[in-house]
Amino acid sequence: MALSAKLDLRQTQALVMTPLLMQSIRLLQLTHVELEQFIEQEIEKNPLLERDEANGDYFTLEERSFGSDRNSADEGEFNENAASGSVDPRDAHLDSNDHWLESGETISSGSMSDTFDSSLENIFPDDPGTHDLIAGDLASQWKSSSGDGYVTTGGEGFNLEQVTASPLTMRDHVTEQILFAFEKPADRLIAAELADHLDEMGYLRADIAEIAERIGVDTAHIEALLIVLQTFEPAGLFARDLAECLAIQLRARNRLDPAMHVLLQNLELLGKRDFHSLKKLCQVADADILDMLREIQLLDPKPGTAFSSGVADSIVPDVLVDLAPDGTWRIELNPDALPRVLVNNSYYATLSKTKGSAAEKTFLSECLQNANWLTRSLDQRAQTILKVASEIVRQQEQFLLHGIAHLKPLNLRNVADAIGMHESTVSRVTANKYMLTKRGVIELRYFFNAGISATEGGEQHSSQSVRHQIRQLIDAEKPSDILSDDTIVDLLKEQGVDIARRTVAKYREAMNIASSVQRRREKKAQASVRKVEGKSGFVHHTGVDSSVSG
Repeated sequence: MALSAKLDLRQTQALVMTPLLMQSIRLLQLTHVELEQFIEQEIEKNPLLERDEANGDYFTLEERSFGSDRNSADEGEFNENAASGSVDPRDAHLDSNDHWLESGETISSGSMSDTFDSSLENIFPDDPGTHDLIAGDLASQWKSSSGDGYVTTGGEGFNLEQVTASPLTMRDHVTEQILFAFEKPADRLIAAELADHLDEMGYLRADIAEIAERIGVDTAHIEALLIVLQTFEPAGLFARDLAECLAIQLRARNRLDPAMHVLLQNLELLGKRDFHSLKKLCQVADADILDMLREIQLLDPKPGTAFSSGVADSIVPDVLVDLAPDGTWRIELNPDALPRVLVNNSYYATLSKTKGSAAEKTFLSECLQNANWLTRSLDQRAQTILKVASEIVRQQEQFLLHGIAHLKPLNLRNVADAIGMHESTVSRVTANKYMLTKRGVIELRYFFNAGISATEGGEQHSSQSVRHQIRQLIDAEKPSDILSDDTIVDLLKEQGVDIARRTVAKYREAMNIASSVQRRREKKAQASVRKVEGKSGFVHHTGVDSSVSG
């Protein structure tokens, strides 16, 4: 059969997402900070968009303190001062001799020269007397900051709290100490080379032999320099592993004795809570082992993270939930998290009347279309968030009233079917959104958790509430009766929770709780110490945290 080209006419249906529709969907999953940044970019690109600042959130110093709306008491005081010949400080300035100058008066160069015992050419070398007078309106712009750090300069205000110094990095901190620790330039260069191999935790990730061969220096000389570098603050920098990092900090505290040195060489046994083996290796008593463990818990295994320059943004809740006096729930959107954007239709009408090219009119119509679409998308986003939050509150009402033990299993499909939306829409709405309740600020995703079957076909239990029950059982256990995972399974089944042993182990490890064997070893050591101290009449607090792992 010969191959030939032919034309076919077919009619199909397809869902095509326009750029505006994609923008509307993307707005749903943006956080408050990301949404504010997106709106700022749109306002810069679109001349028809503007902020709605009708509430007056931004004030300068003069508007807040010395506004035109003075009360009658201020006016009377001002008139009384005027009648007595004094001047209101709000309309005056100080001259060089600390005398009040009325608004409009000027300061001559001669008075300044007499005061400073010098000429203006010496005071302002870049501007040698070009202006004989300093105008009063210029002096009125020189204002100091108010008590809250707000400053006005040239009629524009800025907050001093937002002007901060650059954060100190670990490299800058180490470089400054290198200059004081080494006198020879060659040693400083080698120390700087070692500082370049520090990771974000402060550990030295370099091969000393490779560096010595590359720069042509003896390995012993670099090791000697490294000993000096390990004395830098904070203690623990330039360590090559965890044991050396802890040893450096203990040496700085004068606590690195032979027993502690042996303990640091066997950190894997400490992670397993094998106190019996550690006691034999270190040749100390149970009380000393617990004291050594407490000292290690006070150390910093990652000293370099103190210089991390990450900035944590404050969480602004998107939804406010409160219980009304009549017993109903009052659910509303947080006005601080709602962007206020307006479309300047009057400006569009003015520009439409002017003569312009076809490209300009096309650009103007596109700006109006994008502006209207953005405002509608923001309104739709707010309504969707409110609808999803209302359904979540309805589903998890018992949790809000009585706590985590009453948290119900919930998934995205349950909420989507209840409000008549797609599951993906609910997923976007609940991403990085927060709700302010009487139990604190809670992420919307927290309310969604898997369900665990109940015994005898009862109502399912949420995974979060089951984790809470496991932690309560372990916290209440006695040193003589440590609960194994199988025992916890049996206790949960008595409470109506049908759960497998591997699930209990997974939840326990996720909560950083040691196994039953490790907890038994630790609590036996604590019990023996209390027994000895009880006989001697001396009470010793170990302060050991059961959640610490190796």
